[in-house]
Amino acid sequence: MIVKGEGREVTQDLETPDDVAEVANVHETVDTGPVRVPGSVALNTDVVRRALLGRWSDIRTKSRALAARPEMQRIEGQSMEDHRARVLEQMHLLVEDGQVLRAFPERLGGDNDAGGNIAGFEELVLADPSLQIKSGVQWGLFGSAVLHLGTEKHQDRFLPGIMSLDVPGAFAMTEIGHGSDVASIGTTATYDASTQEFVIHTPFKGAWKEFLGNAARDGIAATVFAQLITQGVNHGVHCFYVPIRDENGEFLPGIGGEDDGLKGGLNGIDNGRLHFSHVRIPRDNLLNRYGDVAEDGSYTSSIASPGRRFFTMLGTLVQGRVSLDGAATTASALGLTIAIRYGNQRRQFNAASETDEEVLLDYQKHQRRLLPRLAQTYAHTFAHDTLLTKFDEVFSGRADTDDDRQDLETLAAALKPLSTWHALDTLQECREACGGAGFMNGNRFTSLYADLDVYVTFEGDNNVLLQLVAKRLLTDFSSKFRKADSGALARYVVAQAADRAYHGSGLRTLGQTLGDFGSTARSVGQLRETAVQRELLTDRVETMIENIAQELRPASKRSKKEAADLFNSQQTALIEAARAHGELLQWEAFTAAVEKIQDASTRTVLTWLRDLFGLSVIEKHLAWYLMNGRLSTQRAEAVSAYINRLVARLRPYAVQLVDAFGFEEAHLRAPIATDGERQRQDEARAYYAALRESGDAPVDEKVLRAREKAAKKQSR
Repeated sequence: MIVKGEGREVTQDLETPDDVAEVANVHETVDTGPVRVPGSVALNTDVVRRALLGRWSDIRTKSRALAARPEMQRIEGQSMEDHRARVLEQMHLLVEDGQVLRAFPERLGGDNDAGGNIAGFEELVLADPSLQIKSGVQWGLFGSAVLHLGTEKHQDRFLPGIMSLDVPGAFAMTEIGHGSDVASIGTTATYDASTQEFVIHTPFKGAWKEFLGNAARDGIAATVFAQLITQGVNHGVHCFYVPIRDENGEFLPGIGGEDDGLKGGLNGIDNGRLHFSHVRIPRDNLLNRYGDVAEDGSYTSSIASPGRRFFTMLGTLVQGRVSLDGAATTASALGLTIAIRYGNQRRQFNAASETDEEVLLDYQKHQRRLLPRLAQTYAHTFAHDTLLTKFDEVFSGRADTDDDRQDLETLAAALKPLSTWHALDTLQECREACGGAGFMNGNRFTSLYADLDVYVTFEGDNNVLLQLVAKRLLTDFSSKFRKADSGALARYVVAQAADRAYHGSGLRTLGQTLGDFGSTARSVGQLRETAVQRELLTDRVETMIENIAQELRPASKRSKKEAADLFNSQQTALIEAARAHGELLQWEAFTAAVEKIQDASTRTVLTWLRDLFGLSVIEKHLAWYLMNGRLSTQRAEAVSAYINRLVARLRPYAVQLVDAFGFEEAHLRAPIATDGERQRQDEARAYYAALRESGDAPVDEKVLRAREKAAKKQSR
């Protein structure tokens, strides 16, 4: 393979006639029209960058320009107190810039642009994850609780101070004793009809509100989630606006708290805990969009079901998961840009030359550790744009049915775990791929990893979220048969038994068995087909859900404990099925994005990258595919063989593929991502070349001994 340029377009000569045919097959797979053969395949970085920026490209670009300003960026090595003070100053700069107003009502000076708001907010991770998260606490959680759980009177009363940062606030949902199980929180809000007040109380330490941004130092109010009790009836979790500090920064009567202090990361945020001792607030401080209490204490709600009401209220706050998905993906892209740029410059060991060392990225292992993660980050990026579009449709009201909201919640719960886990995995691998240089704080990996570590439990523990996804998949599965007669159910059981025997015996491997009697190349030819990848990924999800549903079928006839034990026995399988569903969603988003690319050569390169993602997912789960008879042994071997070919084929495009993320040097802020390493390597090579040319270079001992040995042999 030959790289013919280093600008916006890189041209790669196809290696063999088989490669030309492979390009043709790829094009036929995605129905892209004529193929440019023979000759070159060029990657247009600008085309890719526009695709990656997605629907809100202009807003992302503006937010990145803000993140590139030195006064918005993190200073590595600051003390916790200095870091907190700097982030608060940056928050005020965000207010001055006006970007924080996007999501709020136009009548209050906002843009009513839910999707654009999240798109811009996510990019702040490039400046400092602490700034991104503290901004999210103020405007994405505290402010959004008022916006989405309150009515217009609450918005007009509370939002102006929140928007201007005159009223910094905390989002007081999580408790020490209950993290993800919000429905079971212990804080109570008991209505006193005689004074028309709610009494907020934390009856035991496990009910203290914990891990709250803005609680330790800056917050002067909080949106507090508590069990609403009136006339002796608990109506479940509702949200209340509660002032917590006076103008001097002192806690108000009945309110106390503690500073969480130094954390593993995100130390620019003043996390703390709050507790309440019979704190009285006006009845109107109940954010009553979904449930209200009249002066006499009677409770009313537009949603009759307590369970549905609870999930509807929490669903309005889904943007936290959406934004974490996007921010984690951006952090992965940032890490890969640094590592791949460095790997393209750093040289180590002589392999193909007596004089020149090899560039790290030319080693297969280096390609294998970084390029599949690059493909996965592209998949996350395209999937996130789909999620953000869905979020915008729901919160703009264009698609705001119960089904739409459930789809949004499920999509967010499926993607946020995958992207946040991927960010940690990618940052660690990038760190290791850069050796000791990656461990230097100034090259960003260690601080980014520390800051993003908590993303996997922010806004819902990842494993808990995936259980929610799996339950939705089971619900969708069971709904197919809710109205079916016994004949339909019987036919389904027979079909499942036949399917299981067919797969289990190895007679069916996705219609590809005949190909397995041929060469590995023929097996590869089928694996790269879009339809085959889709079927492999989809079949895994459906089969896993079907098997779990069969195992859980007896639950309805058992006691509550026995049913809980049965469900618990399938918990690991449920989480794995949900992960598989998320991976399928990402692959579908990547495929859809590739099909929209008009430039044929660029589409070819991105198709290779999409194939790398899809086949890497399949390789990760090869044991499942083999045990369930979906792939033969030879086909499984072909998966890994083709991945090796793909990473080699994509290697000439690696730098251009990370450059397409569009980060400037002010975003990277990592010395090893600049040309400094290349200059050092070139200086060293020039030095040794000049030394050899001068004739003054010392003779290597091994060379000398070889000469002496040859001379002795000749003298005999």
